[in-house]
Amino acid sequence: MKNVPNRDEALRLFKEYNKTDSLYRHGLAVESVMRHFAVRFEEDEEKWGIIGLVHDLDYEMYPDEHCDKTEAILKEANWPAEYIRAVMSHGWEICTTVEPVETMEKVLYACDELTGLVTTAVLVRPDKSIHNLSVKSVKKRWKDKRFAAKVDRGIITKSRNA
Repeated sequence: MKNVPNRDEALRLFKEYNKTDSLYRHGLAVESVMRHFAVRFEEDEEKWGIIGLVHDLDYEMYPDEHCDKTEAILKEANWPAEYIRAVMSHGWEICTTVEPVETMEKVLYACDELTGLVTTAVLVRPDKSIHNLSVKSVKKRWKDKRFAAKVDRGIITKSRNA
């Protein structure tokens, strides 16, 4: 029987493999976006949130095995196949061949890079608040390729068509 994890279990697992604040904050940001869209699509908010939280589970300790190591860790923990597949799909054509097909997978694929861009846009604001961040401001930053240079804008663009 598969172990359907709760958030506390997922968070403990995440913290076992990750120690940096930046990756933790990124996981929380993706979790939050996933929860938002789960509600919007009338899906399981807890499930979507957990998948968002752990999507980069292996990135800090195993960057050269990103996604592959997460797959092994989650299989060993006896997580459901659909959770594992969703996590794997966020690395499509980067480090996996798992194409995002389900709505949850497509949202994860799209929001992973986008949260990086938005977070960086928030951090350069004087008030460091997302509440005052406008779409116009993010679009302006989007055009500057030096801004949030690690954010793969190609993935964000590609995810619009997924």
